[in-house]
Amino acid sequence: MIALNGVFFMKTALLHNKVLNLEQLNRESFQQIYQEGKKGKLLCPDCGGSVRLYLGISKEPHFYHIQHKSKRCKDVEQESETVETESKEFIERNGFQIPVSRAIASAAVKDAESIFKKAQPVKNIPPYTKENAQNHSFPDEYLQALSQSGVFLDERQAAAVSHIEGPLLVLAGAGSGKTRVLTTRTAFMLRERKIDPKSIMLVTFTAKAAAEMKERLLDYPGMDSRKVRQLVSGTFHSLFYRILSFHSAVKWSSGKLLNREWQREQIIKEACKDLKLDEKEFAFDLALQQISYWKNSLIRPEKVHPENDWEEQTAILYKRYEQAKEQKGLFDFDDMLTGCFALFQDNPDILGQYQNRFQYFLIDEFQDINKVQYELMKMLSAQTKNVCAVGDDDQSIYAFRGSDPQYLLDFEKDFPEAKVITLNQNYRSAHEIVSAANQIISLNKQRRAKSMNAQYSSDQQPFLFFPYDEEEEATMILTDIQDKIEKGYEPRDFAVLFRTHAGSRAVFERLANSSLPFKLDQDAESFYDRFIVRSMLSFLKLSINEDDQNAIKDILPSLFVKQTALQDIKAESILKDCSLLECLSHIKTGFAFQESKLKKVIPVTRSLSGLTPVTAIETIEKELGFQDFIKKRGNEGNKMEKGSDDLKDLKVAARNFNSLAEFLEHTEHMKAMNNEIKQLSKSYNNAITLSTIHRAKGLEYNVVYVVGAVEGSLPHDHALEAYRSGDSAPLEEERRLMYVAVTRAKRDLYISVPEKRRGRKAYPSRFLAPITRSTRR
Repeated sequence: MIALNGVFFMKTALLHNKVLNLEQLNRESFQQIYQEGKKGKLLCPDCGGSVRLYLGISKEPHFYHIQHKSKRCKDVEQESETVETESKEFIERNGFQIPVSRAIASAAVKDAESIFKKAQPVKNIPPYTKENAQNHSFPDEYLQALSQSGVFLDERQAAAVSHIEGPLLVLAGAGSGKTRVLTTRTAFMLRERKIDPKSIMLVTFTAKAAAEMKERLLDYPGMDSRKVRQLVSGTFHSLFYRILSFHSAVKWSSGKLLNREWQREQIIKEACKDLKLDEKEFAFDLALQQISYWKNSLIRPEKVHPENDWEEQTAILYKRYEQAKEQKGLFDFDDMLTGCFALFQDNPDILGQYQNRFQYFLIDEFQDINKVQYELMKMLSAQTKNVCAVGDDDQSIYAFRGSDPQYLLDFEKDFPEAKVITLNQNYRSAHEIVSAANQIISLNKQRRAKSMNAQYSSDQQPFLFFPYDEEEEATMILTDIQDKIEKGYEPRDFAVLFRTHAGSRAVFERLANSSLPFKLDQDAESFYDRFIVRSMLSFLKLSINEDDQNAIKDILPSLFVKQTALQDIKAESILKDCSLLECLSHIKTGFAFQESKLKKVIPVTRSLSGLTPVTAIETIEKELGFQDFIKKRGNEGNKMEKGSDDLKDLKVAARNFNSLAEFLEHTEHMKAMNNEIKQLSKSYNNAITLSTIHRAKGLEYNVVYVVGAVEGSLPHDHALEAYRSGDSAPLEEERRLMYVAVTRAKRDLYISVPEKRRGRKAYPSRFLAPITRSTRR
């Protein structure tokens, strides 16, 4: 036992009649020992009772008894009234008692990665001083009415609410109450200024946000519900689509809208036939994303300047995609904006009608605006210039959609008379979190300088914790959540945030095997359903069952065999009375090399059954050239989630299992759980949230865990590659993403810095430097 801060921690346990000493074990084995404890295989060396390994954030690893024992054994963890640094033994030598340290020789030769590193509070948090931001310059009567209804404004919020005429840019930092400002400003315009609601356009980025603002308006004192209903509010797409359908109802009828992703993919796949592009080798979903980016940037097909071969192919598809839509009289969501832009450009009279009708514009989340949206708003507001843009350049994180914070940074260029008001009071997060966020984002160069101030202190510093890898990271988070729930927290208090969906796999699996309720994005597919992962798992499945039809179907793309061959394989299996796997040797492709490889698949696949899952995966990579398939498919063009990264993540998951059958059973169970949780998420009101950072924007939680804060994850590899090539914009957006993640936390913040990522040594994110380095004096 070791005593730390007066608490004795049990450091030994029995596993298969062998003594385990945590101080002599490599960190790599902790997760496996944790799993053995869950299976009931760990025993107390003294009393023989069942014990488990504690892997959490707040305490160091130790063994603990599952059930309380009436007669305590000497190794049970216990409280001590005195504080010791380490229990010691003594030996007699020449009449003196000489202390002998416990067995640490093996620990002395460990490398840094093998030593458990305690969670550390962030550094450089200044003392808390509360600012009095109350304001009394607002019209007394209205201020009193607002106060009575529970709406309080600080000085800068009140200034933003009452400045109605002329352009206004409101820099609304994280947690600064921007929604309150927008709704109060609208109420002020309607009640105090008697402005016609039909002349006000309120633009949001989600229909939910627009509906919530109208609902809030109804709670304001003296508000006329009829006037609230007359407000023209909605998303960019809904507002401009209404204009299009009014002027050309037949052309823009809803029945011609491509409102499903598969419909768009079908059109683009048809356009690919002449180019001889196959979906096994070309990522159509990424091409559609790139086409959408070009359209929202108002770049027509003939104006595209490809930067690589992939973009060159995509540019050709873009042209054919647009031609196919036009021939069939169809349109997509992007056309709602570009179509309205063309309508205004080609019909000045129509534009003039809307310029005369709309006198005031309120734009929410202005930092997320893209080129076509910005140009549309400039057109409509050209006469009055009464644009109130509310946003925060530090939270601009949607560049992949064409969003550009430069429109916010350069607002005064297009609106020279603009007044700029900065909302610098954070009403969401504790001082300690706000201070850490300020330091992180301050290193961005392309931003409007601002520093947020908190309204309270929690006396709880944000913590960095240091798991060995993704598996241990997930275990430590689950343990910490369980500890907090025992102390009175609710599941709804917690959010686990990750950079990409793939980063959620381990946390999802821990929660799925717990009794805790949790929810995730409706469009989050199971990790094991991802294309590359599914292809690899199919080889493992065939090694167990050579007649697995789904597995045969899923390995064909990796062998560059068309799906039409599946029927031939099934027929051959019946005619020659052999397994589906064996039928691969009968496929004739006309290419000797490929036919030779197909024959090789059979013995290689059969050899997998006796291997561990990790070794089996590595065998397929080496013997069957699986990496070549990933590269040729075009998936490596995906900046966010590469197929090769999926394979590395799969290996990390596979290390937890010794047999293929056990591993495959686990993957099927997790896929089923993913579908079940997505269905349950719709009805969960009190559940832990798993979310990408992008999806969590605008939300808040009492406790936030940010996973994978290491180089290559956050910041992402694509940003680091761009930075090395001289482009710092993606890296600055990644820092904004970290800022958004940190500012979702209200009271408790934990940032994970794993030692290993995808099986390799990881390095702490550069974004953490300001809050981890000691300040020189």
